[in-house]
Amino acid sequence: MVAALRSAGCVFAEDEAELIRSAARTPDEAAAMVDRRVAGLPLEHVLGWAEFHGLRIGLDPGVFVPRRRTEFLVEQAVALAHGASLVVDLCCGSGAVGAALAASLGGPELHAADIDPAAVRCARRNVAPFAGQVHEGDLFAALPATLRGRVDVLAANVPYVPTDEVGLLPSEARDHEPLVALDGGADGLDLARRVAAEAPRWLARGGCLLVETSERQAPVAVEAFALAGLIARLAVSEERYANVVIGVKP
Repeated sequence: MVAALRSAGCVFAEDEAELIRSAARTPDEAAAMVDRRVAGLPLEHVLGWAEFHGLRIGLDPGVFVPRRRTEFLVEQAVALAHGASLVVDLCCGSGAVGAALAASLGGPELHAADIDPAAVRCARRNVAPFAGQVHEGDLFAALPATLRGRVDVLAANVPYVPTDEVGLLPSEARDHEPLVALDGGADGLDLARRVAAEAPRWLARGGCLLVETSERQAPVAVEAFALAGLIARLAVSEERYANVVIGVKP
């Protein structure tokens, strides 16, 4: 198993082999899982789950794999929450961010939304232990109107890869994750701008919006938050290569 994974270019072949061995019920199943991994499927899709912020998040084929750097966004949100009672996970994908926030904050009311039906089905299973509700639709249009003006924490892990750079992504992402979860428009910030512009209508006073961006995009994203009337700042984790733009409603 290790030799096959290493020959396919898996840098952490030993660790991946151990994960596959522990997940497989039979040697034949383990061999089939190795074959799928060697063929280029993301390890998380092979296993059927991803580890995220201490949770095991179930994953279906074709659903965006939560990145470990996004745990930094969760940590920033938890630090700002101060007894938050309503949390929204926008562009939720598998629901990893919403599930992690609900687990960390002691069970606030949780809503999540995504435009991709496959992601919505996956997220519903992952947030079910926290009594979370998942809605299908385009950004805020998916949310119940009753949430307007009440959201304490709005986490929006929007796609932020510029359209011209999607083809440069690793094949695991390019070939096995939905384009709608990757392509952020010409400069990668189309969705971030839309979320920032509408967020103040949904946030409670003192509520916060958190969006992940790249280092290059961060100054423009901070400006977009400020133009929307939010008190904006940037949080950076050099260790995780993570940049999170935070906006607080005055």
